[in-house]
Amino acid sequence: MKAYVGIDLHSNNCYVGIIDHNDKQLFLKKLPNDLKQILLVLKKYKKVIIGIVVESTYNWYWLVDGLEANGYNVHLSNPSANVQYSGLKFSDDKTDSLWLANLLRLNILKEGYIYPVEERSVRDLLRRRMMFVQQRTAQILSLQNMITRSLGVKKSSNEIKKLKPEDASGLFNDVHLEFMASQNIGLINFISERVRKIEKQVESEAKLKEEYKLLRTISGVGLTLALTIMFETGYIGRFPTVGKYSSYCRCVPTKRTSNGKKKGEGNRKNGNRYLSWAFAEAATFTRRYCPDAQKFFQRKASKTNKMIASKALANKLARASYYIMRDKVEYDAKKLFG
Repeated sequence: MKAYVGIDLHSNNCYVGIIDHNDKQLFLKKLPNDLKQILLVLKKYKKVIIGIVVESTYNWYWLVDGLEANGYNVHLSNPSANVQYSGLKFSDDKTDSLWLANLLRLNILKEGYIYPVEERSVRDLLRRRMMFVQQRTAQILSLQNMITRSLGVKKSSNEIKKLKPEDASGLFNDVHLEFMASQNIGLINFISERVRKIEKQVESEAKLKEEYKLLRTISGVGLTLALTIMFETGYIGRFPTVGKYSSYCRCVPTKRTSNGKKKGEGNRKNGNRYLSWAFAEAATFTRRYCPDAQKFFQRKASKTNKMIASKALANKLARASYYIMRDKVEYDAKKLFG
């Protein structure tokens, strides 16, 4: 007998469904998010379990790592790719767990990537850095708006980053505006210090691969962008073609056409938003430092607009990065832009 397991994971509980090779239900029950209890249920079928499918949108680390550590073959379901037939009259968590097990039994499961546990924390640290940078930008914009609104002058973000809380008294004559500005500046400085500490931690802990050094050869790609691209990509061999990788980076259009006419949009959220951000940033910096990239951008912008031109350049860089990481070669602007 062969057994297949589906686990529909939620924030505080999960449904575990087990079927055999003939789609006969062997077990179906709601369990708390307790690894010991889940392992106790699976122990009875361990010798015959072919694989376990886990479906979760965010909280799967503890379960997948625990199951793999106990010798189980674990698959991570891709929620956006494994979509049930919309005409179903009834479905719930119980049927979902059995459906996941059936996808594995029929060998039609669309899988997500289980990132190696030894590098996952460093990747997540870079993601947290990005969140802090976004929060700092919000504080900078808030202070810029207050200065422009109250004084009619504009300060650049670099000028604001150099300010200290006590400098607020020299900016405004109103005590309340001074207080608000000092709080903004204090938050900006605090977040900047946290960002610097994260960057030092990542740089010291990251096991830099050869791909990292090669990605740095791209004009405009520095420490943070190279690390982000390297860690968010993971094992480049999981992308069979450059088109698959470019799509994963959200660098291709999402649309459906029929007979040459647009019939709708695809799922814009498919792919990795952190790689999308990294290559959008890389496109901005590359056209500053690479004349060939600047010419490509201007030529594309003259035919469409700046937004499409920037996205096209990001796509170019994503495709170049794919070959850089796969073939371990340096960046060649002449080859990329012809």
